[in-house]
Amino acid sequence: MAKIKGSLHAKIHKWIDTIGFHLNGSQFNNKNNVTTKHYFFETFNFLEKEKNNDPRFSQFLCFDAYGEAIKVKSLLDLQKAFFENISQLK
Repeated sequence: MAKIKGSLHAKIHKWIDTIGFHLNGSQFNNKNNVTTKHYFFETFNFLEKEKNNDPRFSQFLCFDAYGEAIKVKSLLDLQKAFFENISQLK
């Protein structure tokens, strides 16, 4: 499972670099050793939580067009939410 998670991290970061996402902020929690990064593009936002500064333990969370939280389990989950959000801009 760690190998799959590591590759998901790489795929997502390659895609967000291609699209042009920006890192809005980063916070480190000393208590549980988790770094939370907030990325954005236009009106779309998503979060990455990385434990022990190890991409294998990264978790991604984004929001659909209605503001509902979506746990990202694949690159397709993130892309779907992103394109639905962008398509509603006028």
